[in-house]
Amino acid sequence: SEAAELLGLMHYMEGLRLITAVELVPPTSDENVTVTDTALSGVPVRLFLPRRAPAALRRAVLYFHGGGWCLGDAGMHSYDLIARRLSNELNAVVVSANYRLAPPHRFPAQFEDVYAVTKFFLQSEVLSQYGVDPARVCVAGDSAGGNLAAAVAQQLVEDPEVQTKLKAQVLIYPALQALDLNLPSYRENADKPLLPRSLMVRFWSEYFTSEPALREAMASNRHVPAEAAHLLQFPRACPLLAAEARLRRLPAALVLTCEHDVLRDDGALYAARLRAAGVPVTHRHAGDGFHGAMTFLAWPLELALGHRLLNTCLQWLKENL
Repeated sequence: SEAAELLGLMHYMEGLRLITAVELVPPTSDENVTVTDTALSGVPVRLFLPRRAPAALRRAVLYFHGGGWCLGDAGMHSYDLIARRLSNELNAVVVSANYRLAPPHRFPAQFEDVYAVTKFFLQSEVLSQYGVDPARVCVAGDSAGGNLAAAVAQQLVEDPEVQTKLKAQVLIYPALQALDLNLPSYRENADKPLLPRSLMVRFWSEYFTSEPALREAMASNRHVPAEAAHLLQFPRACPLLAAEARLRRLPAALVLTCEHDVLRDDGALYAARLRAAGVPVTHRHAGDGFHGAMTFLAWPLELALGHRLLNTCLQWLKENL
C-alpha cells in the first residue's frame, strides 16, 4: 500500500481495502441463523435472525466493525462469524452495520451512519417487528467500531427523541481519544502487529482530514493546533473526553483490552472513568492479547486467543443483556 501510494497508483487506504476485500463472504443462512444484506435508515447492514422459535422477546446487538474508520466490512468472514455466533448463542437479533469509510468520507459520516441505524432500530415498531425486548438491546464494536459504539451510547442518553434505553455496551480494544498519541501503550507497542503506532496515527488523521499536516503533527504528538482542537475534544470523535455528567447516565459496560496494543490505555482509562462515574463496568484484560486478535477465528488465521476473547464477550452478554 505504501509503495502504491508513493508511485501515485492509489491511496494508501485503497491498497489496504484490497486486502480486506479478499475476506468478503456472501450473506449465507445456516440451520441456526437467517442472514440477509439489507438497509436500515438508508445504511447497509448485515442482519442475523435466529431461526429457533423464541420462548420470549429476544435480545438484540448492534455491532460496528473495526478498521480505523477506513477499512472493514460487515461481510468480512471474521465479522460474519462474530455476528453469527452472537446471534446463535444469545438467541439475539444482530445488526452489523456497514458505515461509510474514510477516505472519501470523513468524520462525522461514520458516526452519523451507525447512529442512524441504532436510532431507527430502537423505534418501538421496529423492535416489535423483529421480536426484540426493548429492555435488552446493546451496542458493541471493536477498535474503531468500539469508538463508534461508545459514542453512540453517549449520544443516545442526550437524545430526547429516543425512548428506548440501551441495556449494555461492549467495547473491544476501542480507540477512544486522539488527544495524546504518546500514552505508555502507544510507546510500548509502537511497532507491534497488527496496529503499529504509525498506522493508528494514519487512521486518526484520515478520519478527520485529507491534510497531511495533521498526520505529521500527530506523529510527533504536537497535533492540537487551534484549528483542529474542536475535532479532538468532541466526544463523538473521542468518547474518553466526555464530561462526567454524560458518563453517569451510560449503560453497563464490558471493556476488553489487550496488553500488546497501542489502544490498551484508551480502554483502561475509559473503564476507570466509567467506574468513577458510577457505571457498572467489567474490564477484562488479555495479558497475551494483541490488537485485532478477536477476528482470528477461522482457518488459516485461527487462534485460541481469538476464540477466548469472543467467548469472554458472549459470556458477559449472557449474564448482562
